Amino acid sequence: MTDTHDNNINNVDELNEILRVRRDKLDELQKSGNDPFKQVKYDVTAKSAEIINNFDKMDGQTVSVAGRLMSKRGMGKVSFCDLHDRDGKIQLYVRIDELGEDKYSEFRKYDIGDIVGIEGTVFKTHKGEISIKVFNVVLLSKSLQPLPEKWHGLKDTDLRYRQRYIDLIVNSDVKNTFVLRSKIIKAIREYLDEKGFLEVDTPLLNPIPGGAAARPFITHHNALDMDLYLRIAPELYLKRLIVGGLEKVYEMGRMFRNEGISIKHNPEFSMLELYQAYADYNDMMTITEDMISYVCNKTLGTCKITYQGQHLDLTPPWRRLSMIDAVKEYGGIDFDDLCDMEEIKKELKDHGINVEGKISKGNALNMAFEELVEPHLIQPVFIYDYPIEISPLTKKKYSNPELTERFELFIYGREMGNAYSELNDPIDQKERFTDQVRKRESGDDEANMEDTDYILAMEYGLPPTGGLGIGIDRLVMLLTDSYSIRDVILFPTMRTREV
Repeated sequence: MTDTHDNNINNVDELNEILRVRRDKLDELQKSGNDPFKQVKYDVTAKSAEIINNFDKMDGQTVSVAGRLMSKRGMGKVSFCDLHDRDGKIQLYVRIDELGEDKYSEFRKYDIGDIVGIEGTVFKTHKGEISIKVFNVVLLSKSLQPLPEKWHGLKDTDLRYRQRYIDLIVNSDVKNTFVLRSKIIKAIREYLDEKGFLEVDTPLLNPIPGGAAARPFITHHNALDMDLYLRIAPELYLKRLIVGGLEKVYEMGRMFRNEGISIKHNPEFSMLELYQAYADYNDMMTITEDMISYVCNKTLGTCKITYQGQHLDLTPPWRRLSMIDAVKEYGGIDFDDLCDMEEIKKELKDHGINVEGKISKGNALNMAFEELVEPHLIQPVFIYDYPIEISPLTKKKYSNPELTERFELFIYGREMGNAYSELNDPIDQKERFTDQVRKRESGDDEANMEDTDYILAMEYGLPPTGGLGIGIDRLVMLLTDSYSIRDVILFPTMRTREV
């Protein structure tokens, strides 16, 4: 007898029959006083991976394990099953003379997907497979829905994201991705805590959305009768803490941006932001490469990885290239030699970039970079010295006030992090906020609002400060070789589907 996943369901009637049979089994159990849903707890003494990895020490020991039945194979008085728990799977060896005739007959009625508690003895079969010889079994939860066998090969990834619980049950690779995600986040905390950073919490509900150029989600607080915004970034709150004297702070948490969805974007996502007093963007480059290489070695054991077939070496130090030099190297346009805007527009048009209407030199430089350079930045590289027009919270380069002390980290052609020497001149900051307000009034929904309390905080004195933001989801994508951001977010944002 072989019982695998109930995958070959050809029509609705067949599915309905399977559902009916499973509910009839539950009804029979409940009438006989064996309702599995009355089980309150089960004492687990070992996990599958622990048994397999320590077989020499555990051979012959009695253990209690629990998990989900994922296959049943048997001939008459003997059955073999695969039990899956969080750490992996282990084979069960079930015999009628060990379990007893009544209990064995009941066990054979269990379905794939049922959750069971097992007591047995660790041993190795004649074929050399580490297993558990079962002498007691308890049904802990009855599965009323059949599991799809070919879920891993399912082309409808939308369904996998909606029903992540099934994805995790059936696909061990998916489970491993999220286990690794947890380890990556833990390693980031270890690194920053060791460096003396203090983890803090800042509000998710903001009276003013700030810290990034993005369209916010708006909600309303009834008691206060005021609109609030889900935070797009924690930056302005964290820098208030630097003003307060905490000096080295970080936060990892959810951000919300009311923007499009793609393989790189989800409206709800995780970000790390950190700030260090008396540091600049060069210090942030060092922290970035040092931290990511630490996380790689801690979680993967190496800094040499493969992402989507591309070999990447994350071993520090990483290349550092100014935006102007990057556009010159990859795009063939030298912005140092260009001053006239008509000449700049012509250069862009000659490279396939059409510009309509008025545009500044800094915005033109950024357009050229995005179109001509970003796809080529495969190995890790810091692109630094961004135009002031697109960096409203960043300190100017006093050697060239058209540029700012800002960098972005690129790996595999994607922006992975953003950092500044933070603007700490409150007068300059107020002028830039005013400029952002003008842009917002002109129809730019992503322009910053003016945060007068933040200006007030700066007037008490914000020390020279370096700040860094890294997208956690994109970093996890990179280290788990995941194609889409939805592959590393347990419950990505989805359009509501009518049932």
